[in-house]
Amino acid sequence: MSVSIFSDALVDGDVIPQAVAELLHITPSELAATLGLSREAVANSDRVRSAPVQARLRELEDILNHILPWAGSPHAAYAWYRSQSLPSLGGAPPEQLVRDGRADDVRHYLERLAEGGFA
Repeated sequence: MSVSIFSDALVDGDVIPQAVAELLHITPSELAATLGLSREAVANSDRVRSAPVQARLRELEDILNHILPWAGSPHAAYAWYRSQSLPSLGGAPPEQLVRDGRADDVRHYLERLAEGGFA
């Protein structure tokens, strides 16, 4: 089993946004925008542990875990996530696709690449 990119950002099984932001060298506000969430969703301790916020953080985690082996660092994986156009998914970057509820499409795209398929 591989180690999660966010292993140091877990507390009682929940991903902690502040720790994720520190890992990626961004502000919590930037993390919230990346996830398509409000600043309060990643700052308020009650909302941070809510299912919708944790689901978005887990989507980001899963995609970055796929990218990390060839990106080389969490920061490089995050840069790819934010900016890489995915032609077979309409040319949008993973960040936009995840915000639009299409994380599964991004995961399938990455699985196809890992199996030697075309983008």
